Amino acid sequence: MTVRKKLVLGIVASLLALVLMGFALMSLFSKAPATLGVHDGRLSPCPSSPNCVCSYDDKRHAIDTLETHDDPAADLDRLVQIIEKLPRTKIVTREENYLHAEFTSLIFRFVDDVEFLVDSEQGKIHVRSASRVGYSDMGVNRRRIEHIRTLWNEE
Repeated sequence: MTVRKKLVLGIVASLLALVLMGFALMSLFSKAPATLGVHDGRLSPCPSSPNCVCSYDDKRHAIDTLETHDDPAADLDRLVQIIEKLPRTKIVTREENYLHAEFTSLIFRFVDDVEFLVDSEQGKIHVRSASRVGYSDMGVNRRRIEHIRTLWNEE
């Protein structure tokens, strides 16, 4: 191997290491946003970035609600059971009609915040799933909610 090839490989390896360290630092220092929770009876809208879905939002971020049953407490119990079966999850907050869970990615340990708000009057459970860091999530949040919906509709 020539000196030039070794130099190029060394530079590429160094750049890759820097990128990976940057991802690791981003995941270590990400904090739950202040916008989590219920505000004026609703979940917060998504930011302009495509790494979020919400059942209240514009077409770009929109996702369907889940259908409720007659008892909000039982609905949240069922959601907790579904979420706890999924890998790398943590229930953070559970209130009368609200649930917040954290989902952590396998490799870089990025955290996504997933929220549910039961609206008994309309028979819906509003959902919001958002990445804490980055711009694009490659559809992870949307697929997660659709997977939860599938599990929700199975039982």
